[in-house]
Amino acid sequence: ASALAAPVPRRLEAVVDGGPPIDLGTAGDFVILTKTGITTVPDSVIVGDIGASPITFESMTGFSMVADSSNTFSTSTQLTGKAYAADYVSPTPSKLTTAISDMATAYTDAASRATSNGATLNVLAGLIAGKTFTPGVYTWGTDVSFGSDIYLSGTAADRFVFQTSGNVGVGAGAKVLLIPDGSGG
Repeated sequence: ASALAAPVPRRLEAVVDGGPPIDLGTAGDFVILTKTGITTVPDSVIVGDIGASPITFESMTGFSMVADSSNTFSTSTQLTGKAYAADYVSPTPSKLTTAISDMATAYTDAASRATSNGATLNVLAGLIAGKTFTPGVYTWGTDVSFGSDIYLSGTAADRFVFQTSGNVGVGAGAKVLLIPDGSGG
């Protein structure tokens, strides 16, 4: 099962429909954090740090990584931040263990949130390319995918929770974009 919270600033605390915050803790330091692996394709660009734990550096494929001389992280031309893996030297394993634990706590909180209303249940059967979302909790019993941009209509203070029992697929070049209230997308 997967949950996606967006937008993803450096420290995310999500407030949904006036509810209590979803605190990502140190997981909020990563734009992608996984226990199972990260795969990318040429010409993709990821803005921010990524991490994989308890799995190794080899679980991040397609990046042409270059290890830093400290061996605590790697860099890639497809990544504006740093890549961290559990098999790098200290303090990286401890940092990732804490972040993965914080991610699990945030996931449990986000997954327990009730769908905002009937209109936020199984939106477009999970094929959400081009869709504009307003703040709230969205729930799917299917995979969720978008091959082109999706839009979050609101302000930087608004939060959106996407819950799915399936996978999340993002097509090459597709983005999640925050747009001002009412400007459409």
